[in-house]
Amino acid sequence: MANFFKKAFEDMKESAKAQHEVDKANFEAVKAESKANWEEAKAMGNPETYKKMMQDERDAQIAEANKRKAAAEERINNAKNK
Repeated sequence: MANFFKKAFEDMKESAKAQHEVDKANFEAVKAESKANWEEAKAMGNPETYKKMMQDERDAQIAEANKRKAAAEERINNAKNK
């Protein structure tokens, strides 16, 4: 009976250590994400950074629209040739 309790407490100790490692890793991840959010927010205070971000976003949207347009034109040509 004593061995049973000894093994049970050893298992609980190992489980607690493993959970502590998980908690520590999650805490570090949240801490890093928070710092990244702060740095991004701070950078948005600079008008040049904000303008560049917005331009990059618009460029991505234009590129996506051009791909959709090319696909639609290809479908049109395929439909006309049939």
